[in-house]
Amino acid sequence: MEESTGLLLKALHFAAEKHSNQRRKDSRASPYINHPIQVTEILWRVGEVRDEALLLASILHDTIEDTTATADEIRAEFGEEVLALVLEVTDDKNLPKQVRKQLQVETAPHKTRNAKLLKLADKISNVGDIITSPPGGWSLERRREYLLWTERVVTGLRGISPNLEGQYDALLVEGKRLLGLE
Repeated sequence: MEESTGLLLKALHFAAEKHSNQRRKDSRASPYINHPIQVTEILWRVGEVRDEALLLASILHDTIEDTTATADEIRAEFGEEVLALVLEVTDDKNLPKQVRKQLQVETAPHKTRNAKLLKLADKISNVGDIITSPPGGWSLERRREYLLWTERVVTGLRGISPNLEGQYDALLVEGKRLLGLE
């Protein structure tokens, strides 16, 4: 227990340092670190996840994609299992945005169980933000497109966690209602 808590705190510190100069695109410009913390909390509370590697990876899931963090750093600090999971959910920023989005749809059904759980919690967090605090400058149409895209990704993630899927489905219904997609 003590070692697990220490690793979790180490991951939080690592992610906080890497994301320290970043803000979310939401209307509040929230500190970016709030997102991986929320994803981890969703996994713990809603998904009832207790897998240490998955919880560590959830805190670190955007570090390679969005910061200067390297695979070697994550491997050295948190091990091969955590790194493999982080890499499995990391988009290749060298690809155009639309290609990355399409790849998320296409690869979702083929991800490992833990990667699916992490992606699902990530989508729950992001959809919640789109509904309650959308990025400044996002039109209603862009918010609608994002919501419908997450639905396509989540279709490929289904069958792993009734709790997380139920949470996502409730947010999707609410989002569709608020954005006039019913």
